[in-house]
Amino acid sequence: MAIRPYPATRAPPLWRRYLELTKPRVVALITFTAIVGTLLASPGLPPLEPLVFGNLGIALAAACAATINHVLDRRIDEQMMRTRGRPLPTGAITERAALGFAALLGVAAMSVLAFLVNLLTAALTFCSLIGYAVIYTAWLKRATSQNIVIGGAAGAAPPVLGWTAVTGQVDPNALLLFLIIFVWTPPHFWALAIARRDDYARAGIPMLPVTHGVEFTRLQVLLYTVLLTAVTLLPYVTRMSGLIYLGAALLLNGCFLYYALILKISARAELPMRVFRFSVSYLMWLFAALLVDHYLHV
Repeated sequence: MAIRPYPATRAPPLWRRYLELTKPRVVALITFTAIVGTLLASPGLPPLEPLVFGNLGIALAAACAATINHVLDRRIDEQMMRTRGRPLPTGAITERAALGFAALLGVAAMSVLAFLVNLLTAALTFCSLIGYAVIYTAWLKRATSQNIVIGGAAGAAPPVLGWTAVTGQVDPNALLLFLIIFVWTPPHFWALAIARRDDYARAGIPMLPVTHGVEFTRLQVLLYTVLLTAVTLLPYVTRMSGLIYLGAALLLNGCFLYYALILKISARAELPMRVFRFSVSYLMWLFAALLVDHYLHV
């Protein structure tokens, strides 16, 4: 069924349509993890330039990648109930305008990072952008049911980028933050994929619930959550963090394991989205605990 543009009397302002292209909630979470990486890279407060300009550049790059994702996924979005109201499927913004907007964001991001932060952060951010916007969206998403596992590396990069903005190098502790997000991504996204399985099947996207079934995916969510629990203890084991973080991690992991177990044994329709929403809060509070522990280390 064709999707009609917004009626003129109900059309949102143009700036809101462009803002929607950037997936602001996703960019906010990405930027938050990058800011945590920036702050953890220094014993005290980091220098102002990498804190401000580093995270500004990372946020702009994330917005650029999200916009490119909208363009590449336009035809998929038209077939999915969750995404058919986005600006491109509705005709609110043209592909050409969206690509121009993405180019503007990308140039701004690379300029800020290269000239006001450091070249390593700019190069790593560019690789992350290409990894998500091109390798994941244009290839992996359509090629394999392990798309989100492999492509998750791009989404796990922001805390490393934030750390590198301060130190000018890739630190082992930053890679721990990368590993946490990398392992968190599959149970987070597969919960959503279970809820939207019919949409993905209709669009021909080989998400795990489509290719291997919902029951198998529920098991994978549980197994990855167990793995995530182990991985999130590493900052304490390596003495990167202390008891404040350990207590928060144990509590959050207990909740996540409970949700994953209930998802495995119950077929209640609302559970996948509840798990998905909790996983977002989980990551935010986990990184907040890292930050609190860093400044109130016990």
